[in-house]
Parts: sequence; structure tokens; C-alpha cells
Amino acid sequence: GVDGAIHRAAGPQLEAACKALGGCKTGEAKVTEGFDLPCKYIIHTVGPVWRGGLFGEKRQLTACYQNALALAKARGCASVAFPLISAATNGYPRAMALRVAVDAIAGFLLENEMEVYIVVFTREEVAVSEKLFQAVEQYIDDIYAGERFEAPRGKRRQADREEAAAGSFADMPCLAP
Repeated sequence: GVDGAIHRAAGPQLEAACKALGGCKTGEAKVTEGFDLPCKYIIHTVGPVWRGGLFGEKRQLTACYQNALALAKARGCASVAFPLISAATNGYPRAMALRVAVDAIAGFLLENEMEVYIVVFTREEVAVSEKLFQAVEQYIDDIYAGERFEAPRGKRRQADREEAAAGSFADMPCLAP
């Protein structure tokens, strides 16, 4: 998964650094250097395994994002990128995992300035994120009634997609697997 890809890309120094951290409990977050990755830090967190939602998985997943964001803030990161934590090998339903991520990140952004990216990999994640983006965009349009954006909605959406497609992890100083 994402964790393995990060370890391969960061190089062998990351494995030694992770061992020195002494493990990480579900919901906690710890930080290492970025090593061979084009980022300053890697923020490590352990997401919950989905067991039907009756064992505190939502609370634990929320803690992953909150603790990772607190570390990013403490390190002075201007931005952080998250995969959809627990949604792959840990079996957390993707739509629910995305909702937890968005809620935790939104709560953080109410009081903090930082660019936060949620990186999606599967078609299901893309479909869910597009629906969420449309709902957020509609909310902004309703509240600000065009004050902030001059481009028509369709053209703005296309421009946003093109900008996102042109983006690169190389521009992001922190990663949170």
C-alpha cells in the first residue's frame, strides 16, 4: 500500500528511523525525515482496522488526522498530504474514511492555516471526492455568491482539475501515510 511505497521511495534510512521511534499505536502520529523523498518530513500514523464501526474506529481514525496535523503544525509545515488512511488494507469503507478525513481536517483548518491535500487513488475514492468537492463548491457559491470567483462554475471546476493534475508531491514539504 501507500506505506510500502513511501518506504521504498524514501530509501533504507527510513526503516532505521522508524525502528528508533519505538512503534506507534493506533491513532498516534510520529515524524521522521523525508530522506530520499522530495519532502522535508514523513508523518507516520497507524489507522484502525475496520471491524464494523463498533470498536472506536471513527475516533481512532479522527485521532490519526488530528495528531498528524498537530505534528505538521509543530514542525512549521505549510502543507501536508494524506492518503485516505485505513481505506485500503485496513478495510475502512472508503466513503466513510473520506468523511472522517474531511471532518478532522476541516476542524483543524478552522483554527489553523495550512494547505492540506487528500490524495485519492481508486475510482471509488475519486467519485466520492468529486461529490464532496461539488457539495463544498456549492456551499461556497451559495455563501459568497460569486464574490471570490469570477470564472463561471464549469470553467472554474475544469481549471481546478487541470491545476490538480499538474500538481506534484515534490511541491509538498510533508507527507502523512
